[in-house]
Amino acid sequence: MTSATSIEFGPASGLVCRECGAAYDIGPLHACEQCFGPLEIAYDEELLGRVTRESIAAGPRSLWRYAGLLPVPSDAADYPNLAAGMTRLHRADNLANAIGMKPGALWVKDDSGNPTHSFKDRVVTVALAAARALGFTTIACASTGNLANAVAAAAARAGMRSCVFIPHDLEHAKVVQTAVYDGTLVAINGNYDDVNRLCAELSGEYEDWAFVNVNVRPFYAEGSKTLGYEVAEQLGWRLPQQVVVPIASGSLLTKVDKAWREFGKLGLVDATEYRVFGAQATGCSPVAAAYKAGHEVVQPVRPSTIARSLAIGNPADGPYALDVARRTGGSIEDVSDEEIVAAIALLARTEGVFAETAGGVTVATLCKLLQAGVLDPEAETVVLNTGDGLKTLDAVSSFGPSATIPPSLAAFRAAGLGT
Repeated sequence: MTSATSIEFGPASGLVCRECGAAYDIGPLHACEQCFGPLEIAYDEELLGRVTRESIAAGPRSLWRYAGLLPVPSDAADYPNLAAGMTRLHRADNLANAIGMKPGALWVKDDSGNPTHSFKDRVVTVALAAARALGFTTIACASTGNLANAVAAAAARAGMRSCVFIPHDLEHAKVVQTAVYDGTLVAINGNYDDVNRLCAELSGEYEDWAFVNVNVRPFYAEGSKTLGYEVAEQLGWRLPQQVVVPIASGSLLTKVDKAWREFGKLGLVDATEYRVFGAQATGCSPVAAAYKAGHEVVQPVRPSTIARSLAIGNPADGPYALDVARRTGGSIEDVSDEEIVAAIALLARTEGVFAETAGGVTVATLCKLLQAGVLDPEAETVVLNTGDGLKTLDAVSSFGPSATIPPSLAAFRAAGLGT
């Protein structure tokens, strides 16, 4: 591998432990050697301060417009990549009317428009840029599906090898979408947490493999900030008052918050207050359970839900998601599988957006929070859809034709379909 000390990673100045504050040189590290806490990227404040609204707007229509705020080499965008980002922010007046929110107050950030149809393209884009610069030859991951798709596709585009590990019972559509890129795909008899433990062991055995959510996780996690950046830019350089974010590992929620705090600190937006709400499926809701019990520690669970992309029973960033929700005056809620399916249908029929099960979780949580009087129906709110419904067709297999009739006008009239 290339020595990290010989590479510049944009404004990144090193790594810092989130728990004890210990500092490290930038490189393929993810855990503190002193307290075993997670490491994250530290930045040079002077370099960050050079980024302006004008410099962002002048950049490409992809997440690379925010390269000056990310831990990537200056030439990262010049290498073959999938140019993720700049997905649609959809004003959702029909949905707002259906659930009792003020018209104009509700937006859906639809990240299904990314190259492999989920927000995971963002994190993989940043992780792969760092891995390439560090001299890794293989890109690998543990995944509940969307990350597998993103890693396999990004590696193919970059001309690198991929090795992806998934639970054996993953949705068929996600398995096919990963396998088609012809990398190595390994199904494990177990759940995501079993897969993740294996990958942690493998990362110590294969030194030229970059496990995006293990040894290069600090870089990977920063890719999620670009979703938060885009929301603020697309709203006209302002922050919404409320946001509902799905929780798997918890990293996305914490990084959206980090993005908005960074924008405020840099003067790119007014540093207005906002509330962050987390969304989980009841069948895998360890963070919601900890929030409701007033706990600081997240107790691991064994997942059992149709929302498999969120089925992480031992979420690495769970405690930090709790911190964000509490600090901002938000909360964390969970919803049943039945509520998830109903919410997928609601979003589809009101806004024409077909969300995967994780999107159903956020919309169902939005509705539940509104009904409980926790979320303000008049405050500007963004709800995140992180993936395409075509990835999770099994969850909505009960939907079908309105009727099956012979090919005749009389049959159509008899079925009463024209009224």
